[in-house]
Amino acid sequence: QGQLVESGGGLVQPGGSLRLSCAASGSIFSIYAMGWYRQAPGKQRELVASITGRGTKDYLDSVKGRFTISRDNAKNTVSLQMNFLKPEDTAVYYCRADVRGGMYWGQGTQVIVSS
Repeated sequence: QGQLVESGGGLVQPGGSLRLSCAASGSIFSIYAMGWYRQAPGKQRELVASITGRGTKDYLDSVKGRFTISRDNAKNTVSLQMNFLKPEDTAVYYCRADVRGGMYWGQGTQVIVSS
């Protein structure tokens, strides 16, 4: 059974950087889009950034210019470089992979931006 495994979360001061990584393992094939979502306490899950197999990227307005999504199609991995982090970026970040007939979610990784 396939799964997405995330890493890279943690505690960082405002203005700092973190890099999140997500690897698809097992029987996950033919991934279309991959993306990162986040969910803060008391809020709905929102799309932070996505990237298609051809490299087309999309970002949440509030992270444009600060976050960069990248993908390695051969390795089925997706990363999110987060710079100039703000307290409002604090959330659990989830990786998602869209495949034919459905999607996979990672278990989530906590990002806390605080001084």
